[in-house]
Amino acid sequence: MIITTQKPFPEILELLSRHKNIFIVGCAACATKCRTGGEEAVNLMAAELEKEGKTISGRKILDTPCDIRVARKDLKEIAACADDAVLVLACGAGVQAVEKAVSLVVYPALNPVFTGTTERIGLYHEYCSLCGDCILGKTGGICPVTRCAKGLVNGPCGGAVSGKCEVDRDNDCAWILIAEKIKNNPSDKNILKIFVPARTVVKPGRITPPVKK
Repeated sequence: MIITTQKPFPEILELLSRHKNIFIVGCAACATKCRTGGEEAVNLMAAELEKEGKTISGRKILDTPCDIRVARKDLKEIAACADDAVLVLACGAGVQAVEKAVSLVVYPALNPVFTGTTERIGLYHEYCSLCGDCILGKTGGICPVTRCAKGLVNGPCGGAVSGKCEVDRDNDCAWILIAEKIKNNPSDKNILKIFVPARTVVKPGRITPPVKK
């Protein structure tokens, strides 16, 4: 799920400063779960914009605004008025899909933050960085690229204390979590065989100038 936060309202007003009539598009998927782009958020945004003298020409919450086909189908009602704009309460993928679907200028109301794993509504964890080379099958389903503060993929840095990360003591050390998870799996428990360190020489040799006696 794409986790989003609302842009500061003054920034949104600045984006819309040239426009009077605003059509608001919400997201029934990720942004609704984040409470940043569902019906309540869209209605609140409309009310705030009306207080600033804007006219809300319409509002619609799309099932998946990041799907260009859905956006084109559901936004046919938007007329191409020169002074109109579309404000999208969705992630960047949704904003750009809407831009493809309408002829009006499109603006974002949200900032995408990360790809999140939901623990409960309002509590999300950044467990995946979309790195393009998933190694979860070798690390017990725990991603060191994302969950290790240093992004180490060849074992722990050695700075953890009582299982907590050296960089942020509030976070668990990802590699200790990995070791605990795979210790009972005979095929995976030797981490050094899973990931050979990128550099095996602790300190490269140096050319030392001769010492004058």
